[in-house]
Amino acid sequence: MKIGMNMLLWTNHVTEQHFGVFEKLKKTGFDGVELPLGEGDVAHYSMIGKQISSLDMGVTCVTSLSESTNIASPDRVIREAGLERLKWAIDVSHGAGSEIICGPLHSAFAYFTRQLPTADEKKWSAEMLHKAGDYAQQAGIMLTPEALNRFECYLVNTMFDLKELVKSVNHPNVGAIYDTHHANMEEKSQREAIHKIAPFLKHVHISENDRGTPGKGQISWNEVFDSLRSVNYNGWLTIEAFSTIIPEFANSINVWRDFSPSDEIYQKGFEFIKKEWGKA
Repeated sequence: MKIGMNMLLWTNHVTEQHFGVFEKLKKTGFDGVELPLGEGDVAHYSMIGKQISSLDMGVTCVTSLSESTNIASPDRVIREAGLERLKWAIDVSHGAGSEIICGPLHSAFAYFTRQLPTADEKKWSAEMLHKAGDYAQQAGIMLTPEALNRFECYLVNTMFDLKELVKSVNHPNVGAIYDTHHANMEEKSQREAIHKIAPFLKHVHISENDRGTPGKGQISWNEVFDSLRSVNYNGWLTIEAFSTIIPEFANSINVWRDFSPSDEIYQKGFEFIKKEWGKA
């Protein structure tokens, strides 16, 4: 098991000015950093990745699609644009030395048709994810689509939805991520949800119900950690928490207040995961 920290707590675009954050995370005991992919080229992310590697830390990445790059769109041109966006994400992730890209890779974030998802939308999404999987395989990267809550996505909300999608994609480089925040909203049971997605589980986001400090909210963490251990999960446990540091980004994800102090989130969050995972 490895413990990571998502940089979205501080920024949606990591640059040299965040190198000090990497050092704080290393000092705390984190094994790696999760980089948000919003802009930049391979050279930029290679520079970021080298700095992280110099601290003997690993890298994972997170990204999303927009309405103009929606691979579940009925418009073939938009779907192709989405595939190109995913290929860009794979290229820059490879440059950063990443082994995983997670996020709502299946459709546009916060875009709604105001109708139930259709069989065609699911088919289009799976077809494009399979093509993206082919590209990711060459780079040695695992794509892990994410089920989001109903207020952020309509195509994939539950582990049942996600399992069916990944089965339909049917590619060795397309797995699944489990996010405790979204599952807390959409699942009847964290235990049942984890066991459902277990055959495809490649990444985990540790995120409290309010996106604040893990362990200080309402999520049934005993159930989460017991279930992950019971399915022999041994990958990344990456804290994902948000703040209002960048107003434009905060507005896009409906964050209107700071849920916990940033230092508390990563320091106490790390201690919490170490303690809970170590329980027999």
